[in-house]
Amino acid sequence: MKLTRRTLLAASAATFALPGPLRADPAPLSAREGEATLLPEGYGATRIWGFDGTAPGPVLRFRQGDRLVRRFVNDLDQASTVHWHGLRLPNAMDGVPGVTQEPVAPGAQFDYAFDLRDAGTFWYHPHDRAWEQVGRGMAGALIVEEDTPPETDRDEILLVQDWRLYDSGAMADDFGTMHDWAHGGRIGNWLTVNGRPAGAQPAGRHDRLRLRIVNAATARVLQVARRGLDGWVIARDGQPLERPQELSDMLTIGPGSRADLLVDVTAAAGERAGLGHAERDGLSPLFLLDVADGGRTEPLGVPEPLPPNDMPALGPLDAAQQAELRMAGGAMGGLSTATLDGEERRFGELARMGKLWAFNGAVDMDERPLLRVAPGETVRVALRNDTAWPHAMHLHGHHFRRLDDTGRPGPLGDTITLAPRERAEIAFVAESPGDWLLHCHMLSHAASGMMTHIRVG
Repeated sequence: MKLTRRTLLAASAATFALPGPLRADPAPLSAREGEATLLPEGYGATRIWGFDGTAPGPVLRFRQGDRLVRRFVNDLDQASTVHWHGLRLPNAMDGVPGVTQEPVAPGAQFDYAFDLRDAGTFWYHPHDRAWEQVGRGMAGALIVEEDTPPETDRDEILLVQDWRLYDSGAMADDFGTMHDWAHGGRIGNWLTVNGRPAGAQPAGRHDRLRLRIVNAATARVLQVARRGLDGWVIARDGQPLERPQELSDMLTIGPGSRADLLVDVTAAAGERAGLGHAERDGLSPLFLLDVADGGRTEPLGVPEPLPPNDMPALGPLDAAQQAELRMAGGAMGGLSTATLDGEERRFGELARMGKLWAFNGAVDMDERPLLRVAPGETVRVALRNDTAWPHAMHLHGHHFRRLDDTGRPGPLGDTITLAPRERAEIAFVAESPGDWLLHCHMLSHAASGMMTHIRVG
C-alpha cells in the first residue's frame, strides 16, 4: 500500500496520545541513531537520528534566569553541533560550525553553558548538515518558564516534524536531491507531533490550554486551522505579544518559528476539537481533543499579556544602519550568474556544485558580512524575495521587529517567512559581539547558498 497522509488520517486520528514533556537534567546530550514509531500500528518502525536517540529529543525545561549547562556528545558518524534557536546568548555558544565553534567530530564532545535571559518557547537542533540531520529527527523543545505563567488547565508542547517515509516505516534516504534544493525544500509525506501521529486526548468544555507550537520541519510552512477552539496568540518566536491577538481562521508558522496559543474548548461534549495543518487534500491533524462533560462552567475570558522579556528598544529608525538583502535563484528564478569564493560563475556551473541560491548576487557566506555594526546600534534590513519560492529568514542571537508600510514596528520575532516576490523590512538592536548568521530556514536553501552574517563589534 502506498503511504500517503490521506490513507493514514483515519488510522492516526484516535490511536495515539501525545507524550508528556520531560524534565531537563544535567546529563550529557548525545547525538545518536535510534528507532521511533512514527506511523500508526501496522506500519514499521523508523530508524532516526536524534538527541539521546529519540525524535524529538528530550524537552529541556528551565526557569527564566537559570543557567543552561550541557555537554554535547557526538555519537554519529558525521560532525554535528547544537544551535539554540531563538535564544540570546554569547556568540561562542551559538553552535554554528566554522563560525562560532569548530564542528564536533564523531566521538568528540563540546560543553555549552549560558544564562537564559528570556522566558518563552524555543528549540534546539544541529547546524552542521542541518538539512539532513534535522530531517532525520534531530530537534528538541527548550522551554523557559515565566515567573508567573498564565492560568491554564494544561500546558502542551506540539513539536511538529515532517518526514518522507515508505509504508515499511523506512525513511527515504534521498537527502540532498537537486529537485528539493531548487524548489521548496524537502517536503515529506507524513507529519508527527512530539514524535507520534496526532492522537485524541480528553478535554472538558471551556478548558483553557496553552499550546506551544514548534515548527521543526526542514522546509514545510504550517498553515494551522482550528475546530471547536477559540483563543489567542500570546507569543511568537518565544517573545510575548504586547496584546494577545485573537486567533484567525488560519495561522502561518514557517520552518523554525514558534507560536504560543491560549485556546478555550468551545466544542460541545461528544464532539471533537483540535488543530490541523491545511493542505490541498484536507487537514493533517496536529492536536485532537475528545470533548466531555466536566470542564469549567464558563470560559475564563480574555487573557492578560505575558510579561515582556527585557529587550533593547529600537533607536531612531532614520539613523539606523541599513542594508538590503536580495534573494535570487532556484527553479524559475532567473539567476544567470553569481559570485562564489570571490569568483563569478554561471548558474549551470553553480548548480553542478549544489549551489542554487544567492543573496545580493553571492552564494554562501564569505568573509564579508552583510553589515558591520557596533553593539547597541539599531539595524534595518530590507528583505526582497525575488524567487518563485517561500523563504523563512532566521537571524541568530537577536530578535527583530517587522516594519509595516508606514515604518511602524510590529511584534518581535527571530524568523520571518516571505512568500514568493514578497518584500519586508526588519529592524533590531545589535547586542552581543560576534558574527551572527542570517539565513533561510528552509535548510536545503541555506546549504545551497542562502546564508550571510552580520558582524557585531
